[in-house]
Formats: sequence, structure tokens, C-alpha cells
Amino acid sequence: MGFTPLPITAWSAVNALGTTTRDVLASLDAGRTGLAPPPFELPFTTYVGATPDPLPALPPGQEAYDCRLARLGMLALHDVKDAVDRSIARWGARRVAILIGTSTGGLDATELAFRHWVAEGRLPESFSLRTQHGFDALGELYARVTGIEGPTYVVSTACSSSGKVHASAARLIRSGLVDAALVGGIDSLCRMTLHGFKGLGILSEQRCRPFAKGRDGINIGEGAALMLLERDDAHQEPDPLRVHLLGVGESSDAYNMSSPEPQGRGAREAMERAMEQAGMRAEDVDHVNAHGTATQQNDMAESIAIASLFGDRVPVVSTKGYTGHLLGAAGATEGVFAIHALRTQRLPRALGSEELDPEIRIQVPLDGPERRVKRVLSSSFAFGGSNVCLALGIPMERAS
Repeated sequence: MGFTPLPITAWSAVNALGTTTRDVLASLDAGRTGLAPPPFELPFTTYVGATPDPLPALPPGQEAYDCRLARLGMLALHDVKDAVDRSIARWGARRVAILIGTSTGGLDATELAFRHWVAEGRLPESFSLRTQHGFDALGELYARVTGIEGPTYVVSTACSSSGKVHASAARLIRSGLVDAALVGGIDSLCRMTLHGFKGLGILSEQRCRPFAKGRDGINIGEGAALMLLERDDAHQEPDPLRVHLLGVGESSDAYNMSSPEPQGRGAREAMERAMEQAGMRAEDVDHVNAHGTATQQNDMAESIAIASLFGDRVPVVSTKGYTGHLLGAAGATEGVFAIHALRTQRLPRALGSEELDPEIRIQVPLDGPERRVKRVLSSSFAFGGSNVCLALGIPMERAS
């Protein structure tokens, strides 16, 4: 089925690189990592991508939703709110959807409540499982704050969550149910996630090194990223550099709950389907923002998939060395990084990849080069073999 390119009329990101979109992208351009030792005690060594500043409380009237996850989400919303208001005025509140991805929801709030119960013998009076832990609370909070009245739901497919919502939004717009969608992902740091990845034996004790020789695992990060997808952009601020969602490819490995198919067949299918929707050929792709978690298996399988499509022609960068793995927020965050590359014609420096694994047969640029970038693929792969790839850039008919 044909895919009509959707203009991305606003975007935002907050994470270990900063608590505003401007600060995040400035740190990305400067090649600064946000990875540091955890801000709380753990019985093992690792690095995490924690937001650098205290997170402001929610606005009056929204106290019932207050938790770290919601605070991250509200910071991200701040940078797109004006565009969302214009979208509501253009299309009507019932014609705008909210589609958010998360992996852990408000688990951090529940962990804090449990620690209070252990110490005091009772849960905190302010704790609400439904509004502070429940995944649906994210969408509910955004609807209350923005006034959006269209379909609102939260998707949780682990690390592909906030890539998947782009496909859901495109289907809603294509079906005529809505004209615009606020999409994105949010996840916050919590101890259970870190213990879980430690138990799997894939949590690195140092800063992660995607695609590098001797890489030994991931770092976990936190953050939020949003995009506003619309049927057209005539009512928004004119922007000659407008980036479009050109296609979304999805696939399922059906191979293993925690490991990718070793030859990267699921990853390759997701990229092929994204290009097919976008009407792109392999030679039309100028950059791949890789999932690149820095685990042995993921990086090898992904590199095989990329090499099978592009050889070593296309520059490939994983930005996990800047933010850590943002889990349910990874797809949207790396989509924002891809938008930035398209608008600046400059690729991120491949942090941590300085000593490339000789078995990795793809091009990993180390210097953040300026180059022609018209179309980008941004991939996210999750537990259970849930794969998604976003095609972003200039629609083919506008290409020169």
C-alpha cells in the first residue's frame, strides 16, 4: 500500500544530554557524552544516561500524575506545545491523536513507594498505582494538558515502542480517523531495569562502545522525545527544511525472546519495508541511525543486515554512546537525531566506536562528518524480535 509522506511539524527531546531540545542537540553536535555513574546506589558498577538537572514538578492540577516519568514527558511537551496548539486549532481536538511508547511506565514511582512501605510499613499517601505507574496514565496526562480529544493510547513493545507508534499514527491518518498525531516515547531510570539487564549479563561496567572491538554491553538511559505528524503543514510556521516521515517498516524475528536472529533477517526486513513504503532504493539512503546497543549479538546481527543492503557505502552511527539505551524512548529519540542530521547535513560522531570490530563490515564514521543527507533510516529492535525502522527525509518527488 502506498505511503503518503507526513510532515513532521515539531519535535523535541530531553535526556542525559540536556533538559531542553536545544541543549540536547548542542551536546550531540559537540560530541559530548551524557553517560556517567548512576545517581543512586547499586550493588554493581555501570554507567547510565540520567538527565542532568532536577526535573520540575508537574503544573497545578496534575499532581496525581506526578512521577519521574511524567516530569520527563512534560519537559518534552514544552518544546512542541505551540505547534500542538496550532494543530488543534487547524484540525479540531477530536482529529488529533496521542500515541506514546514506553517500556517500564512509572515503575520508578512504584519502586519508591515500595521502599517507603519497607521503611514505614505503609505506602505513601501520594502514591497512585493507576496514575503514577499505569502506562495509560501518560496518554491521559497529555490529553489533559493539551486538550487533545482524539484516540489516545500507549504502546509497550519494549525497545521498539516509540518507533512503533509512528506506524500506528500513519495508519490512523491514512484511514481518515485523524489528521494529526502527537507521537513519541518516554522511559525513566529505575533499579529493576538495571538489575534486569545486569542479570542478563549484558550491562557494561564502562561507557558503551557500539560496533567496537571488545564491546561488552549496554548502558541504560532515560528520556523523552516527541514528534508531531500531520496530514499537511500549511498552518504551521513555514520551514524549507521540513523533514517528513517517509515510511515505517515493521517485522518480527520470531526467533528468541532476548536475542536477535543471528543473520539479522528481521532487521533487514524492517529496513526493506521502510524503504518500500518510502519508494526508496538502497542508493537513496544517505545515513543509518543504528539501534547499536553495543552488545556482541545485536551489533553483529544488525551490521550483517545493514551490510547486506548497503555494503559499506552508507555511514552508520549508533547514538547510544551519548544517551545510553533509552528503551521505550529510543526510537523517537533517535528519530529526532535523524531529523537533526537531515537539517544540519552533519552526522553525529560515533562515540565509543573508535576501535571498530574488524568483523563489523559497515562504515562507522568517527569524525561526525558534514555530508549530503537527504534520507535516513533509523532502526529500533526489541525483545521478542519486535523490529521497526523509520524512513525520514525529503519525499522522493521533491528530490533534486
